[in-house]
Amino acid sequence: MTLEKLLQSQGFGSRKTCRTLISEGRVSVAGKRCTDPQANIDTDNLFFEVDKQRWRYRERVYIAMHKPPGFECSHQPQHHPSVFSLLPEQLIQRGVQCAGRLDQDTTGLLFFSDDGAFIHAMISPKKMVSKIYEARVRHALQPELFEALCAGVLLHGEKSPVAALSCTPLDSHRLSLSIAEGKYHQVKRMVAAAGNRVEKLHRSAIGSLVLDESLPQGNWRWIEADELSLLGYVPA
Repeated sequence: MTLEKLLQSQGFGSRKTCRTLISEGRVSVAGKRCTDPQANIDTDNLFFEVDKQRWRYRERVYIAMHKPPGFECSHQPQHHPSVFSLLPEQLIQRGVQCAGRLDQDTTGLLFFSDDGAFIHAMISPKKMVSKIYEARVRHALQPELFEALCAGVLLHGEKSPVAALSCTPLDSHRLSLSIAEGKYHQVKRMVAAAGNRVEKLHRSAIGSLVLDESLPQGNWRWIEADELSLLGYVPA
């Protein structure tokens, strides 16, 4: 792959913009400055630098973010900043999208990718990828709530009951709830239908990938190949 095409594929702008970056000596490949836009580059295990910032060549990108409160999962937010503002511009240029959404006041694990098949695999109810949430509720937890959530509750606008995959207490006012769907405000609506109210909501895991709580809110990291495999996804 030519160097200018490689940079373009990684989100560094148009072919013309990438050609300028290279000709101005702002790009290094494998530790060596390269000023030839037409240089043929082997992308296998490739690391490169643009303006002294190091990047790894990635045919597709898979990202895990610790979403903070007060951010909307939209490119065109209406009332709060966009979660996409927390990502580098290069990733925005690559067209990354959220693999499912979290409400603006919900925190926790959020995936992004420019691989449409991965996004579909993570959000499709047919794939049965579990999402685990920790919810703090207004009223003290009662056994009847857990029974209702596991048996299934009927949500407004739905034709059939929706059930949790699992539901367990964490303390008197906190519970852990696992679901496979991603309906609008689903956890909040399920808890309300079961007779309580969610005061705070946090997603702690998607499938086998558990959020590392040492990752600060608003920060992100790459999801690597071995983690994709554990999620049951193999890129085409």
